[in-house]
Order: sequence, then C-alpha cells, then structure tokens
Amino acid sequence: MADSETLKYGLAVLLFVGWTFQWNVHLLAILYGKWRLYRQRQVGVEEALSGISILKPLVGVDPHLYENLETFFNLDYPLYELIFCIEEEIDPAVMVVRSLLEKYPKVDAKLFIDLYQKQDVTYIIKTEIGAKRVGVNPKVNNMLQGYEAANYELILISDCGLRMNRDTLKCMALALRENVGLVHQMPFVCDREGFAAVLEKVYFGTQHAKIYLTADLLGINCVTGMSCLFRRSVLDEAGGLKSLGQYLAEDYYLGKIFFDKGWKTSICSQPAWQNPGTYSVANFQARMTRWVKLRSAVQPFIVLMEPISEWLILGLIMSWAVTVIFDWSPVAFFFVHTLVWFLLDYILLRIVQNGPLPFTKTEYVIGWLFRECTSFYLLLRAHSSPILTWRSKHYLVKSSAQAEEIHIRSIV
Repeated sequence: MADSETLKYGLAVLLFVGWTFQWNVHLLAILYGKWRLYRQRQVGVEEALSGISILKPLVGVDPHLYENLETFFNLDYPLYELIFCIEEEIDPAVMVVRSLLEKYPKVDAKLFIDLYQKQDVTYIIKTEIGAKRVGVNPKVNNMLQGYEAANYELILISDCGLRMNRDTLKCMALALRENVGLVHQMPFVCDREGFAAVLEKVYFGTQHAKIYLTADLLGINCVTGMSCLFRRSVLDEAGGLKSLGQYLAEDYYLGKIFFDKGWKTSICSQPAWQNPGTYSVANFQARMTRWVKLRSAVQPFIVLMEPISEWLILGLIMSWAVTVIFDWSPVAFFFVHTLVWFLLDYILLRIVQNGPLPFTKTEYVIGWLFRECTSFYLLLRAHSSPILTWRSKHYLVKSSAQAEEIHIRSIV
C-alpha cells in the first residue's frame, strides 16, 4: 500500500515538473518573440548583399496565386533571380507565371516545366513529361532542375502560397551572419475572412509559435521548408538537394545537415506570410494530421510529449496531480490553469501579429477553444494510420520520415 502511494506521489511530482516546464516554454516564447520579431536592421557600410536564387515550386492555381507571386517580382533587393518550377506544362500555374514574366521583363526570372532546357529569354521548357525523380518527395523532385540551374550561392526555397514584403529578402540575408548557415521564417498567416482563417491564425500565433520561438532560442532544429534561405555549398557537400528526396520531411533533414556541420540556424525577424486563396477547417485539420505523422516519424518521443503540451490534456492530468501533492481543489486549479494559458496565448498572438487582430475577442475565444479541444482528436487521427496524404498522392510513412508512394486501391 505504501509503495502504491509513493508511486502515485512520484508520478504527481513528475507531472508537476512537466507542467512547470510548459509554463517556462510559454514565457520564453513571449519574451523571445517580443525581442526577436519585427526588429529592423539596416545594411552596414561594410556589408555587401550577395545574390540569391529563389526557388518557387508550384502545383496548381488558387485565387491568390497571382498576387502572391507578384510580390516576389517587387522585392527591395539588389541581386536575385526567380526560378519557378512546375512539373507539367498542362498545369494552370504555367499561364500565371508566364503572364508575370511578360509583365516584369526586367526581373531575372525563369520557368522550368520538365527536363530539357531550351534556350529562351522568357522561359525554359523541358521536353520530358514530369519532373526528374530522385526520391519520394514530390517537392524535391519538382525543384531539382531549378536548383541545378541556379546562379547564386544563396538559395531561398519559398512555397507557392506565400506572399513577401518588399524588405523581407533583405531581412533574411542580413540574418545570414558568418556563423549562420540557414535562415528560416516562422510560419504565420495573412489576414483573411472566415472561421478557418481565425483558426489558422490562432494556431500559428499560439501553439505553433510557442514551440517554434522557444526551439530557435534554445538552438533546436525547427526548420520548416516553406521559406528558408541557406548556403548552397553546405548542402552540396552533403550530397545536394537530391539527397533530401528520400524524405518527406526534407526541411527537418535540411536543418540537420547544417547543425551536423557546425552551422547555426536562425529565424528571420519577419514571419512567413501564408496567403493561400483556398482554405477550410478540413484542409487545416488534414495539414495538422500530416505534420503530426512526419514529426512522429522523425522524433518518435513526440508521440508521448505532444498530448501533454496542450492546454486540455495537461490541465486535466495536473488537476489530479495537485490534489495528490497539495490537496488543492481540482476544479479551481483547472479554472486558473485555463485562464492563465488563455491569456498568455492571447499575448503571444498579439506579438506575432504585430498589431490589432483582424477578428473580435469573441471569435478568438471560439477559435482558441475549437483548436485546443480538437487537438487531441487530430493526434489520434494521425496515429491511427501510417498512410499520409499530400495533395493527391498517398504515402506509407516509415521511420525517419522515409516513405514510399502507394495507391489506395492496392491497400483496400
């Protein structure tokens, strides 16, 4: 009997230590975000901005694609090239890119469609159908020809759904100091209308920002591939872009290469502004499920850690723990835990937003509760099957985020 009481008390103390750690993560993210985000730095007299090759992998068209891509033609940066990579010539994104090439003839921009390079001052056509396959990752396959044709040492990979401020590229380049090999942007979202837009902004400005900012502060690999600027020579020493084709989580392994070679990574002071024209709650949840699968494949211990990093699960188990340790009221504790967590999330969201929120406090409450209360369901859904769906393709996820493409009919 005494042994069971000791075990129960020990478990409660362990949970209390974990709960305290989560609060420290919350506070560190707020303090670091306030200090790090939106800091402006001017180019020094002794500093020279190097040329940058921007890779834009594209698949399909959404209502905001044209305006998002157009922001890359108007960057305040002295020397850069745009390389658009599209797998098939029948993709409607081809027409969008060509119209921008015609509108901005003075911008150094090229379009890669398939495999063979044809000399043309406006765009590059490649004759074989489909991108060159070097692995299971379709994004890497799509970008490979553009990567090999890039003219500059610095490479920026930028997803199709992003828009960029005029000074963002300069901001990223200035963060690429002597000991920094890779600069990435913390994902966030543009102001849009609808509940799905509120949900995305709440997630990326609270739970995701909390982990992302703290990881960057502590020097933990948290690189996301939607917008990252890196030194090409470092990646080439490790086998080049094609070496990442075997992984679906190519961004994690890209960051790992730089860490393993002794380089630091750093976030840009400006977040990555996601601005897809098509969005919904179902799309958001599918994306979260896919990310959970990849995180769990890369770092298996996350399967146990993620549930207790969320407000609801952590609050419930801690309400039990404090009754064992301190004999406190579990209801009162859960109420205080919820209120403080909610307020700290709101403070962090305002810091990441860097201005007034585009929705009411009531909408924030609803969006926050919905996201928090469905997070455990999404974790269960992610772990219920090893099959990952990315766009229209399906993959069987293995360890280290390696995978093989499958056809659903073959497993039914």
